[in-house]
Amino acid sequence: MNDMMDFWVRAVSIGIGATLIMDMWAVFLKQVFHIPSLDWAMVGRWIGHFPRGRFFHAGIGTAELIAGERAIGWIAHYGIGIAFAAGLLALMGVEWSYQPTVVPAIAFGVVTVAAPFLVMQPGFGFGIAASKTPAPNTARVRSLMAHTSFGVGLYAATLAVSILIPVGSAA
Repeated sequence: MNDMMDFWVRAVSIGIGATLIMDMWAVFLKQVFHIPSLDWAMVGRWIGHFPRGRFFHAGIGTAELIAGERAIGWIAHYGIGIAFAAGLLALMGVEWSYQPTVVPAIAFGVVTVAAPFLVMQPGFGFGIAASKTPAPNTARVRSLMAHTSFGVGLYAATLAVSILIPVGSAA
């Protein structure tokens, strides 16, 4: 068995699963409570400006459109979920994924809210932790809820992977 292959099979599987659960939470909020979720095209637009050396915008909604921005945003969303899952496995050790526990997964998910607060929202022109938006506390709570759901997803996906991919079979 290749340890690196085991790590990456688990990281990719867990990251996709956790991100999918996060997305299911967003659909639930939209359908039941009419709470809109992040438009992934805006993430794609933001990323699409990186090659031009533009990382910060006054308002991402008024920034120049980028070809394929919605696809870029969705790919980035799942790629980041995989990267975060890899981070959790690197922090806890891949052995944790063989018999996962809930607290590290949810805690790690909550900590990932630092990424939108400190990187994406300022890049969008929304300020640190959405401080420049009309309702910053609402935006903060929504981000925290989304990343908590990602943490729940990390645990659920890791639990599923621990059952579906027994130790030693990911090679």
